[in-house]
Amino acid sequence: TCIFYISEELCTQTQSGTHNMYREYRDLTTSGGVTQCYRDMGARHRARAHSIQIMKVQVIAANKCRRPAIKQFHDSKIKFPLPHRVLRRQHKPRFTTKRPNTFF
Repeated sequence: TCIFYISEELCTQTQSGTHNMYREYRDLTTSGGVTQCYRDMGARHRARAHSIQIMKVQVIAANKCRRPAIKQFHDSKIKFPLPHRVLRRQHKPRFTTKRPNTFF
């Protein structure tokens, strides 16, 4: 799978006027990045979908990213911890003498 860095320029209408914004997202598809944008704008700015106009969507190279929230994933040796791993039922023994250990 290839992760794309998606930049979006948008215009949103609020009670105080019209605002232009530049936003960046990481996603597998451009349509997924647009969906993230609508959800993010609704969560952070309480903007409704009908008040958002996306002007331009483009896939950009990693070195063209501006936002620190996106730049933090540029590490080639990035690791994500898995702190609470629960054993699935099909791999569990039926009877055991000790409690399950879910923290490794």
